[in-house]
Amino acid sequence: MDYNTRPYFYGTGRRKKSVTRVRLYAGSGSVTINGRDIDDYFGIETLKLIVRQPLELTGTTEKFDIECRVGGGGVTGQAGAIRHGISRALLQYNSDELRPLLKKAGFLTRDPRMKERKKYGLKAARRAPQFSKR
Repeated sequence: MDYNTRPYFYGTGRRKKSVTRVRLYAGSGSVTINGRDIDDYFGIETLKLIVRQPLELTGTTEKFDIECRVGGGGVTGQAGAIRHGISRALLQYNSDELRPLLKKAGFLTRDPRMKERKKYGLKAARRAPQFSKR
């Protein structure tokens, strides 16, 4: 399929270490992540629910086909990033009506929680080496 010829709405989503590029094409409601179907990509039903939340909230589930390229992090982080990306892409489609809905649900806020970096002299971010008296 040649994607350059079809018009689309674009959104970038991030959560933890995951980054995704989301494209919304006019279609029937299929979700494709990294070239695979959503059911094939996410095994857990909860993650599929998270991804579809912005569409169900705005009532655009059957309106768009979603193409995602996602990388980094784990499955939960990726699902959250896709949700963020879809929400931002929906704003390009219809900002005036959808923004208050998406903002109230908290889908436009980038989750700022990240893994804290490891400090020198420590075993992890805050974990000190075991104390030895002798």
